[in-house]
Amino acid sequence: MLRKLAGAAALSAVMALAACSGKDAAPAEGDMALGAPEGAKVTVIEYASVTCSGCAAWNEQVWPQFKAKYVDTGKVRYVFREFPTPPQDVAVAGFLIARCAGEDKYFHVIDQIMRALPELHSGTPPRDILLRTARDAGLSEARFQTCISDPAGVAAMEKRIKAAQDAGVTGTPTFMVNGQVVGDRSLESLSQSIDPLLTAK
Repeated sequence: MLRKLAGAAALSAVMALAACSGKDAAPAEGDMALGAPEGAKVTVIEYASVTCSGCAAWNEQVWPQFKAKYVDTGKVRYVFREFPTPPQDVAVAGFLIARCAGEDKYFHVIDQIMRALPELHSGTPPRDILLRTARDAGLSEARFQTCISDPAGVAAMEKRIKAAQDAGVTGTPTFMVNGQVVGDRSLESLSQSIDPLLTAK
């Protein structure tokens, strides 16, 4: 079983209802982004967890089309923000591994962990999945252990979770287009929110 992380108790409150409404698309500390540069006409923020089945489904079914249409073309700035969901120790460890792997491998690690969710649900030990992913990203077992037990990394995660709560996020996946929540996460619905902003003067 994956060893519990320092600060896990503080993370247990992440699903508390936030009082603020999310209207802010400004850059935040710890953002991981692809596509257009900061200050782009359209910024799409996804709050997600590597242990969220809905996030994994979007990653597999919608992301490739969304990426081809908006990210690879540089039309949109796509920002991924971490919001761990149960089992939170696994989600936090996954995010810490992705960050240790480096910016160039971050999204690949996220993708790998999400694609391994069926294994997690079928009983494969979380540590086995995460260690395999870490090794695939070039991390040794010693580096893996250091990453998932790093107090500074956990503290930074807690700050990102608090920022998400302050933005009104209560679950995953949550999508915001220029700070406005989009309830339907299909490509069609996202496009309806994005395209008029791209053509607006």
